[in-house]
Amino acid sequence: MSYTPATDRYQHMPYRRSGKSGLLLPLISLGFWHNFGDVDDASVYKNIVYKAFDKGITHFDFANNYGPPPGSAESNVGAILKKDFKGYRDELIISTKAGYLMWPGPYGEWGSRKYLLSSLDQSLKRLEVDYVDIFYSHRFDPNTPLEETMGALASAVQQGKALYAGISSYDAEQTTKAANILRSMGTPCLIHQPKYSMLDRWVEGELMQVLDQKGIGCIAFSPLAQGVLTDKYLKGIPENSRASKSHGALQSNHITKELVSQIKKLNDIAKSRNQSLAQMAIAWLLKDQRVTSVLVGASSVAQLEDNLGSLNNLAFDALELNKIESILA
Repeated sequence: MSYTPATDRYQHMPYRRSGKSGLLLPLISLGFWHNFGDVDDASVYKNIVYKAFDKGITHFDFANNYGPPPGSAESNVGAILKKDFKGYRDELIISTKAGYLMWPGPYGEWGSRKYLLSSLDQSLKRLEVDYVDIFYSHRFDPNTPLEETMGALASAVQQGKALYAGISSYDAEQTTKAANILRSMGTPCLIHQPKYSMLDRWVEGELMQVLDQKGIGCIAFSPLAQGVLTDKYLKGIPENSRASKSHGALQSNHITKELVSQIKKLNDIAKSRNQSLAQMAIAWLLKDQRVTSVLVGASSVAQLEDNLGSLNNLAFDALELNKIESILA
């Protein structure tokens, strides 16, 4: 059975302008970091993609190395886009990134022109599209001149292989320099993708000020701190959770008694707002109008729908914000 998008897909999703650009993004975007690789169930992730678009999520975010194995998220979803979204490409924002290790040898990672443009060509083939809407430098390269890295992004735009340029995980000083270089090349920096959550607030202050001054949008990844800001760890570490596995960024020693105490208190506030902890964590990020969108991952349609429920209550009163600050301090 072929997929037909919901006719009311734009009636409930709010959209926010990315910095001082003309581009609107949904408040919630779908990230493909996990759950869309060759190791995952195709019938499950296909339904997640369908549900996302049906709910007004027009932004699909990739990187060259998403999987596993690396590249498989782009290939798997690319096949879905080609088959089921053929008439809807102009309703989608598709982004991808390059910066981390993708293939062996000296040209398979970091920020050289050679690597970035080669990677983009490979991503376009896997995604089976003529262009991506946003192409990111996935991480700052301390050993390559920033002019070269930004020049590669500008070239991608000038060649029509990307419509906009973005950066990810650059600090405030790096962002300032990157934005100035891109503007001098006639390709303004559209968006910055930092790791940002209630438990990881490094972007607040200097970086957010730079983004505001430069007219750059902000899209937060890992808004749930790898699942910590959900009800999953309220009673410790469950089996088959990320923290229970020996590999990955979230390790069991990260789930301390102090952290569990924090998330229990945050969960109590979420309950008083008629939200899950995950919903409140997403809404808390979106309270700042400088945050264009929040990137969520999903391993099921139910998880995606739960995250979308955050949009039902985005307002915080002063008492709630003060309570949250006292818990996070």
